[in-house]
Amino acid sequence: MKAQLLSRQAPIATRPLTLAEVPDPVPGPRDVVVRVAACGVCRTDLHVVEGDLAPRRLPLIPGHQVVGRVEDTGRDASRFAPGDRVGIAWLRATCGTCDFCRSGRENLCESSHYTGWDADGGYAERAIVDEAFAYAIPDEIGDLSAAPLLCAGIIGYRALARSQVAPGARLGLYGFGSSAHLVAQLARHRGCDVYVVTRDASHRALAEELGAVWTGGPYDTPPVPLDGAIVFAPVGDVVPPALAALGAGGTVAVAGIHLSDIPPMSYDACLFREKSLTSVTSNTRRDGEVLLAEAKASRLAPRVTTFALADANDALAAVAGDRVAGTAVLIP
Repeated sequence: MKAQLLSRQAPIATRPLTLAEVPDPVPGPRDVVVRVAACGVCRTDLHVVEGDLAPRRLPLIPGHQVVGRVEDTGRDASRFAPGDRVGIAWLRATCGTCDFCRSGRENLCESSHYTGWDADGGYAERAIVDEAFAYAIPDEIGDLSAAPLLCAGIIGYRALARSQVAPGARLGLYGFGSSAHLVAQLARHRGCDVYVVTRDASHRALAEELGAVWTGGPYDTPPVPLDGAIVFAPVGDVVPPALAALGAGGTVAVAGIHLSDIPPMSYDACLFREKSLTSVTSNTRRDGEVLLAEAKASRLAPRVTTFALADANDALAAVAGDRVAGTAVLIP
């Protein structure tokens, strides 16, 4: 099969991915082999490729927002049948026995493994995963729309929950890429007013199109106190102004797996009056299941820009340069 291989972490400008012929994956006892129809391109892929995340294995096929149809199954796999539409997401394995796993917090499992980091992912014609970590994709959600939901959507959903913003409240979004444009739609479906801070004019235009009541540049302050906010930009400098924009009792959730250092900040402006700062670490399978159900019910509509599998370097470069409105998706 054809796949994009990362042999050495390097800046995306050097085009470190190489399109190659590699052996088809062979299923283990509980695995499903998926014929890839679409794979979303995530900023986390960029962190893996460029080395912001230390390598877990090389060479590696990146990609963790995979949608396709089951083509083969292992001898003990029974959850899906050939032809079923499934998704493969970032979280692909946990121990199942630690305190975190047994208390519904498998995202914090110390033995967790990840698609496109610990194991080969979806920048390929086929991908493989344990059936217990695959998602059934609703018929109402097409392949191109489903791909961004499998990380951008799931992480956005968890970040929205971590921000503790109630339906009808005021939510701030700092950065407006793939995940944020989905969260904006979820929040609007819940009756929230959405305030967006982002440096790119085209992203502000998309936010307004999706129903944001206010948009501003990176140094602008929302016109009203926020009940909660999510920082999607991987830039620590954004955190103090996000905290300062909160009203009393508000929470800022940092959604990224990588963040530059947070600078010193004023306690009075940023944390006093019981403001909170929290983070998001991966997701549970339950997050993914609930997100897919809510996406179906709310008719969530990801904005997608497609790239051929052969153009994966270009897709990642576009993500790095904030030149994608919505989500980039690779088509094998």
